[in-house]
Amino acid sequence: MRNLKIDFMGKRNIAFMLSVSMLVIAVLSLGIRGLNLGLDFTGGSLLEVGFSQEVDPEDVRGYLEGAGFNNGTVQYFGTNRDLLIRMPPQREANKSGLGDEIFAALRSQYPDIALRQSNYVGPAVGDELAEDGGLALLTALIVVMIYILLRFTKQFSVGAVVALSHDVFIVLGLFSIFQWTFDLTVLAALLAVIGYSLNDTIVVSDRIRENFRKLRKTSPVDTINVSLNQTLGRTLVTSLTTLFVLLALLFAGGEVIRGFSMALSIGVLVGTYSSIYVAATMLLAMNISREDLLVPEPDNDDNADGSYP
Repeated sequence: MRNLKIDFMGKRNIAFMLSVSMLVIAVLSLGIRGLNLGLDFTGGSLLEVGFSQEVDPEDVRGYLEGAGFNNGTVQYFGTNRDLLIRMPPQREANKSGLGDEIFAALRSQYPDIALRQSNYVGPAVGDELAEDGGLALLTALIVVMIYILLRFTKQFSVGAVVALSHDVFIVLGLFSIFQWTFDLTVLAALLAVIGYSLNDTIVVSDRIRENFRKLRKTSPVDTINVSLNQTLGRTLVTSLTTLFVLLALLFAGGEVIRGFSMALSIGVLVGTYSSIYVAATMLLAMNISREDLLVPEPDNDDNADGSYP
């Protein structure tokens, strides 16, 4: 793919409008609907139950709502005869005995039901996990910014952090829009998205820096286009091979890691896009030039005659 001449930067204004639109939608959804936090953050009960025959999760959820257990989620867990029930704390119910109350209500309607497991997560643990998770994401972005600043220049540092923040907000926005459950596995996926996107951004940035020093009579736009075309093959191969594995986990890995594989799959796609358009576009927006990337030459004026003090 070294002979490709795709004009990536010629479409940067369209990509900019697309990114802004996605970010606005994501932020609005996060502000209005928020995240559907899992039991790791909110506290509540988690039950895994089995039936002797196929059962419809919507019927079970409707029955639980009629019995006074609201805002829970019911989904298949492995087979169409096993269900995973997540129920946040209920006002009228005893928190520690919520799982037992749910199972008793279900057994009155489904006598053949069997309890596989029942766990309770206290709200105090959930609050601590939520705070630590947010701090972990913020710390990761700050460390990335410092690392890129030391390795490259401030333009690359700002571009990388903007690209990584873009990826995180898009993933969070989609989880908010579709109200997918956000739990600790999804938080781990977000941290993995930051690492994956950072790796791709560094590869692209390194080639851009190299070409800025080598292509002396080429404009910044053309230099970035050349760099993106040269790294496109590596970017696509890495992204596709990673995505194939994640899709296998998504469709065959079961409910436990569905949120993780979903978040990471979206992150790989968005991260590939952002490393090409968001990070590179930020370099042009900050007026990067060849002079910004030149290695300072040592001052040898005092020793021009070859003598040493």
